[in-house]
Amino acid sequence: MTTILIVDDEENIRNLVAAYLRAEGYTVHAAEDGPGALKAARAFKPRLIVLDIMLPGMDGLEVLQTLRRESDVYVILLTAKSEETDKVVGLSVGADDYLTKPFSPRELVARIKAALRRYGQTSSPENARLIFEHLRIDSDARRVWVDDEEISLTAIEFDLLYALARRHGRALSREQLLQDVWGYDFYGEDRVVDVHLGRIRKKIETDPTHPHLIATVRGVGYRFEDTPQ
Repeated sequence: MTTILIVDDEENIRNLVAAYLRAEGYTVHAAEDGPGALKAARAFKPRLIVLDIMLPGMDGLEVLQTLRRESDVYVILLTAKSEETDKVVGLSVGADDYLTKPFSPRELVARIKAALRRYGQTSSPENARLIFEHLRIDSDARRVWVDDEEISLTAIEFDLLYALARRHGRALSREQLLQDVWGYDFYGEDRVVDVHLGRIRKKIETDPTHPHLIATVRGVGYRFEDTPQ
């Protein structure tokens, strides 16, 4: 049974989200502060963590940074609606997605189900291995090499790169990538795509400020441009 960890210092939020998730058949654990979140994550090995930024003892961003040194568990960050900086910083240090407070429990559950459903999918045989002039992707092993050097990507970074590479040469909108990678296309969440693409570029591009593998298509989105072999 899939395990989910909810981390929030507000008991009513923990209880409400837990009730919705248990109704969907998930095993749910909860923590109310930063140290408790790390302890629970290490003990229960959840598939997904819902993590509030404002936590006592250690804030959510510190928890996230520590988690990323130990795990690539999927993390949905809960942020205050007015704090745009928190969203960008959270994505930059390793959050996979974010949701602003106040939020709909149904929307949170929908995002959780989309994330977990995606990880249960398998690649089609023709797209299992993608080979380009500078980049190689093995989707079954979830491994990536740039000029024969293997690089480390988070789960969501891999999925985003793979989504672009398997349709190389095509301009994909942010909305298409949200639907393909995150499983939703809610208006206003484009920042999620942009921040993760920035992280990928830092790992695969010789000069991230002048990318040649992933191009920005003005007014549309992004296009993967490496040459197929």
